[in-house]
Amino acid sequence: MGFVRAARKDEIPAGSIREFQVDGLTLAIANVGDKFYAIHNTCLHRGGPLGQGELHGVAVTCPWHGWQYDVTSGKLVMNQAIGVKTYGIEVRGDDLWIDAE
Repeated sequence: MGFVRAARKDEIPAGSIREFQVDGLTLAIANVGDKFYAIHNTCLHRGGPLGQGELHGVAVTCPWHGWQYDVTSGKLVMNQAIGVKTYGIEVRGDDLWIDAE
């Protein structure tokens, strides 16, 4: 499958995270200091939408029950043994491309 276009850079302002549907996947894409990270959107606890959470630095807080994930690794902040899937991301001009494999 390879890389697929996910969003425009300007759809995700610095310091924010947003949800996107990409090739049948629901992803959360974060902008941390103009560097972009893509993680699976579903919290491991109760399925909350991470892309609707609050982003503070590299940590996104699930809006449902407060679980926090590091968007750079997908790992839980309090338990690095588990986490959500991360996806490769490339900036191509004004667009963000996700490795959807």
